[in-house]
Amino acid sequence: MASSPGLLTDWPWKSLGNFKYGLLAPFVAHSIYSFATKDIGERNYFNFLIFPFILFRMLQSQLWISYSRYRTAKNRIVDRSIEFEQVDRERDWDDQMLMVGLLYYMISLVDPEVAKVPLWRTDGLIITILLHIGPIEFIYYWLHRALHHHYLYTRYHSHHHSSIVTEPITAIVHPFAEHIAYLVLFGVPMVTTNLTGTSSLVSLFGYIIVFDVLNNMGHCNFEFIPSWLFTAFPPLKYLTNLSLFMPIYDYVYGTFDKSSDVLHETSLERQEDSADVVHLTHFTTVDSIYHLRLGFASVASKPQKSTWYLRLLTPLTWWSMIMTSFFGQTVISERNRFKDLKLQSWAIPRFKFQYFWKWQRNTVRGLIENAILEADARGIKVLSLGLLNQDREINRNGGFYVEKYPELNVKIVDGSSLAIAIVLNNIPEGTREVLLRGKLTKIVYPMISVICQKGIKVATVYEDEYLMLKDHMKYHHNLVLSRSYDQKVWLVGEGLTDEDQAKAPKGTVFIPYTVLPPKKARDNCFYHHIPAMLIPASVENVDSCENWLPRRVMSAPRVAGMVYALEGWTEHECGDRILDIGTVWEAALKHGFRPLSVPY
Repeated sequence: MASSPGLLTDWPWKSLGNFKYGLLAPFVAHSIYSFATKDIGERNYFNFLIFPFILFRMLQSQLWISYSRYRTAKNRIVDRSIEFEQVDRERDWDDQMLMVGLLYYMISLVDPEVAKVPLWRTDGLIITILLHIGPIEFIYYWLHRALHHHYLYTRYHSHHHSSIVTEPITAIVHPFAEHIAYLVLFGVPMVTTNLTGTSSLVSLFGYIIVFDVLNNMGHCNFEFIPSWLFTAFPPLKYLTNLSLFMPIYDYVYGTFDKSSDVLHETSLERQEDSADVVHLTHFTTVDSIYHLRLGFASVASKPQKSTWYLRLLTPLTWWSMIMTSFFGQTVISERNRFKDLKLQSWAIPRFKFQYFWKWQRNTVRGLIENAILEADARGIKVLSLGLLNQDREINRNGGFYVEKYPELNVKIVDGSSLAIAIVLNNIPEGTREVLLRGKLTKIVYPMISVICQKGIKVATVYEDEYLMLKDHMKYHHNLVLSRSYDQKVWLVGEGLTDEDQAKAPKGTVFIPYTVLPPKKARDNCFYHHIPAMLIPASVENVDSCENWLPRRVMSAPRVAGMVYALEGWTEHECGDRILDIGTVWEAALKHGFRPLSVPY
């Protein structure tokens, strides 16, 4: 939002949310029906191509977003932070595409001549180019200067410049009134060629697409075009000036950016960022590929959940899953900074269900191993194993790699001690008995031992679990075998079923100790998040949610990796090893991490 919003700031369909696309429905239906029922010679190709044109613009912009985020996770021009506020402000970047599409449909309805335009006309393209490089650029230059005047800037253009660190779609994030001005201006070549009978499908659609490409390229915050191209086409390096794509008027009126050449050279020479701490994660559900920070920005900025519009992409989703499984490689998906630490998240190109396939275990184990060796070669201090990358069946909670490579300098952390501390903190004060329900994992034995020492009874309903816990625990005096499910606090892990949850009393608090959240089967009970903590405000560049967790909340392994590096600890926490729970908990609190104790 602009600092002092002016008239016509909001888009007219703002209140519709994602249902705004319903505005296109009658036009698209009419277009398809008309195209299918008319003879070839009578078909309106301009009208029929409008919807594919809208989809193409959206797809192109999304590809630019994903590629830009992939590149800027390694290096960037402006080394500052993108936060949730910017993502929220720019989430409606498709409004401009919707507006152009609706306008084209209106033109198709009121002007029957547009149905007769050919695919190509050279004279029309020449007229379009000449009009743009002449009066259009000149008028845009002065319009842009006017938008930087205090009155218009505070009411409109400041909305765009609120994004100091630009993303590709920042180029078209403007208030509604500003887009109207652009539409009137850039509509001149199209209206002119239409009136002179020289328009074509290529000029009508291509003119906008060229804008998209150059706008996206000019706001992507990284350089990838070699110097020789700018030598051959000098206007390309002046995208930051007040002219649109040509520097001539900036030269004439003294507003050209003198630092363009130097900035371009230094950006190309900039090396890939190093990191101190890496969090190793992986895809979860099939459509989690869109929730990844490299996917849909607005989707990634919220806790992961299945939505109807992602289900519409099912064919593309499965195709991408297959391609990722065969050809994907570990990618840098996110970079952050905390105090003096440079942080990165790396994503293994495998999905949650693939971790449970026995025939995939060697492949997954190898991908994790390669990531660890790469981190070690890069001089990274700590690597934390997120989600199932620490699964016992795959790599013995990470211990496999430490045993295989005893000289590793990078410290492998699974966050077990911090996870236990978080679970203990989530048990409501005054609790006298808890029920343990779920698979017995590495953290269960020390966790239950501490709970028993606190004088809280721990019940299990299965005799084999009771005996196994008793044999492996030093302190088990408050461990009991229960024949009921009456406890109001449950510690739950993998294996919790809907039938189990149905037996819980109303108001039961479910506290998971696993890296994956339990399926929520009861509306009259309370479910805690997986072990996680609120991160300090000083953690920078946080613009996406970690899987199912709320904003600015990170899982125990990820937090533990940061704490380990900050404390300078020199031992691994993986395999069967767990560090002192109290020491790790106090260290996390000391560095500003806070408990997340509100059930969802």
